[in-house]
Amino acid sequence: MDTGTGAGGELLVCLDVDGTIVDHDEALSDRVREAVQRLAKSGAHVVVATGRSLHGVLPVVQRLGLDSGYLVCSNGAATVELDTGVAEGYRVVSVHTFDPSAVAGALREDLPAGLFAVEVLGRGFKVTAPFPDGELTGELEVVPFEELFAEPVLRVVVRSPEHTSAQFLQLVDKVGLHGVAYSVGWTAWLDLAPEGVTKASALEDVRERLRVPPSATVAVGDGRNDVEMLRWAARGIAMGNAPQEVKDAADAVTGDVRDDGLADVLDDLLR
Repeated sequence: MDTGTGAGGELLVCLDVDGTIVDHDEALSDRVREAVQRLAKSGAHVVVATGRSLHGVLPVVQRLGLDSGYLVCSNGAATVELDTGVAEGYRVVSVHTFDPSAVAGALREDLPAGLFAVEVLGRGFKVTAPFPDGELTGELEVVPFEELFAEPVLRVVVRSPEHTSAQFLQLVDKVGLHGVAYSVGWTAWLDLAPEGVTKASALEDVRERLRVPPSATVAVGDGRNDVEMLRWAARGIAMGNAPQEVKDAADAVTGDVRDDGLADVLDDLLR
């Protein structure tokens, strides 16, 4: 597959995590890890851009062997720069917060049994009730619904185990979400973020910080929360396991995550 761009110091390569770097069982292939490491050593800027919290993405970055560069977390609401010289291993570059109480309240009326959570940067989540095992990482503190929104937050997660993803999409359309950015995941999972904040908006800030030309940007992803990122990049590449709407937003489609589709892209860049 021709990615249309060559590797080099000016190249900015933005990579989703779930369904792109790792599969949905958290498996990371040796071939993908080695391709990411070779690309980083070539001088290209490798940025991990994910819907995961900071706490949730750091173990993946460690498995990749990356110790420098930027991480875009929580669908763009938080950006950090890896820095081995500080105790945490990273420096916070930007955080975007908002007041989601009105939208969350409207959703709760239609989802009385729904689970709500707000992210606490670098620590974990405050939740209204326990989520299904393994879905949230870090410290989990159960609090009343109203306490979730006592102060501005950077992300809200809404989960409805009793709904399918398609049913959840219909419910979200029915409620109508105004004044926020949102994306629906593979399951009945909804992320709410500040209006105008996406992976793409955060990556544009990173691009400007690194002074990389817009023409030297590549993005690879598989989820609905990657659509803006794929359109933002000079070359947006969808994974073979992506929904059709994500493939339609991309310039090219690579192989499935189970077939190391990301490694195919990175090998082409290095070639």
